[in-house]
Amino acid sequence: AVIGRAGAMAAGAMVAAAGGGDFSDLREIKKQLLSVAERSRERGLQHSGKWAAELAFALEPLPLSELPPPPVLTEEDARDLDAYTLAKSYFDLKEYDRAAYFLQGCKSQKAYFLYMYSRYLSGEKKKDDETVDSLGPLEKGQVKNEALRELRVELSKKHKAQELDGFGLYLYGVVLRKLDLVKEAIDVFVEAAHVLPLHWGAWLELCNLITDKEMLKFLSLPDTWMKEFFLAHIYTELQLIEEALQKYQSLIDAGFSKSTYIISQIAVAYHNIRDIDKALSIFNELRKQDPYRIENMDTFSNLLYVRGMKPELSYLAHNLCEIDKYRVETCCVIGNYYSLRSQHEKAALYFQRALKLNPRYLGAWTLMGHEYMEMKNTSAAIQAYRHAIEVNKRDYRAWYGLGQTYEILKMPFYCLYYYRRAHQLRPNDSRMLVALGECYEKLNQLVEAKKCYWRAYAVGDVEKMALVKLAKLHEQLNESEQAAQCYIKYIHDIYSCGEVVEHLEVSTAFRYLAQYYFKCKLWDEASACAQKCCAFNDTREEGKALLRQILQLRNQGETSSTDVAAPFFLPASLSANNTPTRRVSPLNLSSVTP
Repeated sequence: AVIGRAGAMAAGAMVAAAGGGDFSDLREIKKQLLSVAERSRERGLQHSGKWAAELAFALEPLPLSELPPPPVLTEEDARDLDAYTLAKSYFDLKEYDRAAYFLQGCKSQKAYFLYMYSRYLSGEKKKDDETVDSLGPLEKGQVKNEALRELRVELSKKHKAQELDGFGLYLYGVVLRKLDLVKEAIDVFVEAAHVLPLHWGAWLELCNLITDKEMLKFLSLPDTWMKEFFLAHIYTELQLIEEALQKYQSLIDAGFSKSTYIISQIAVAYHNIRDIDKALSIFNELRKQDPYRIENMDTFSNLLYVRGMKPELSYLAHNLCEIDKYRVETCCVIGNYYSLRSQHEKAALYFQRALKLNPRYLGAWTLMGHEYMEMKNTSAAIQAYRHAIEVNKRDYRAWYGLGQTYEILKMPFYCLYYYRRAHQLRPNDSRMLVALGECYEKLNQLVEAKKCYWRAYAVGDVEKMALVKLAKLHEQLNESEQAAQCYIKYIHDIYSCGEVVEHLEVSTAFRYLAQYYFKCKLWDEASACAQKCCAFNDTREEGKALLRQILQLRNQGETSSTDVAAPFFLPASLSANNTPTRRVSPLNLSSVTP
């Protein structure tokens, strides 16, 4: 079954039309999007059709004279039309075996694709039904789609004979991916993107198989405007957020400013770099534009969870329940709501429900792992995190979760391995670096630990703990000047960001500095820090005792030392009674810089 001449011409026209990463002719792009949305729907590819339709909706409407013409029918299409029309109606009602039965022997590309796709979906449906009936969500991986091998044999014959169009190549790639033949699948998806660049499904599958930037460099992708959307998406997935945001900004400037898809992706990107306020405001804006949207709402709920916004999370959960309570995202949002209320068994139940609806849903596996951790069920947590990694090796949260689980089990070498993997995926995330540092400390590799803590501080310490941990390490190693330097930086940071004295470690820092300055015979600085100690319950007595000692020594005529080099001192606003303080150049910390 070779593509009929007219069909080949139509496919060729779409390739030519999508050529060049140029957005100058938005009307032409809109025509292409409307055309591919229709072609995707004819083949039962609902998600690709929806993506193209949403993008087309963001562009200005076309006048009647410029609407894309209906696709040209070939002789084969005409012969298969009755069987195709009947089978498509069965397919839409999810009667896949019935659809495939009536499509046997069809030769046209469209009918042949629907025949193979019906067989594939029939196998997937049987697999899911069997899984739901027999097993809990932790044994999902053991049930296989029985149709895959036959489909692979038939599609590979067609592929060798070069008889597959862009949609056929996409399906062949999906079958290979499901059989874990990743390298072959990538090649086929790249070929599918060349043959039919406008089909988003092939690009998206490619996104899921690329694990790092190196891999991306070696792909020969078609030079089309669709490539820009693909690159923006893959950069978000690979945590290259700055590059992703630049791409999305250029797409908005090109004329896609109304696209809810792009707005949601930008919100997800800000979520990934933990710019929570920005992400929340974009999600709120998105909800106004598209109030019945369910996609990405689980990410929105993660943000509300992190901020502890119970009323907003409760409203979101109720709202999504009214729209569609049997969607994976809805189950995850409800799970997050119960988790925030510390009802962890109930939360785990909803994440399990999400996984019954879609066993490959990454977020639910990771969140379920977190719930099992809260319930102290480490073996179930490990299993859940491992499933998350099976679904997507780029999920740093699952690697980090595994590290935490093995930390609880007091297995530091395992711990180190998993934290390293998480750090490779998020090199500029201070939480991974602090976790790595703690691991090295437990393994008594203190030089490595120091490097990790210093790096965590250098990249912007989210939890403001790296400097304290570094200072304590210096204390352990009797490096008192470096320890003092770290505590001073820590106090500067805490006070400059306005989180005054919420941190437990502030009192520890002031206590250490008071004792350090006392040893250095710098009475003014020591008394300033000791007075600060008096503001905290746990250091009050020590602060008072130190002040008494300083007063005693001063009365005995002990003068402040001037020959001891000390680190730069506290800012005037922090020192009690605004005691005048001398500034000395900061110590050299290069010895601990990685």
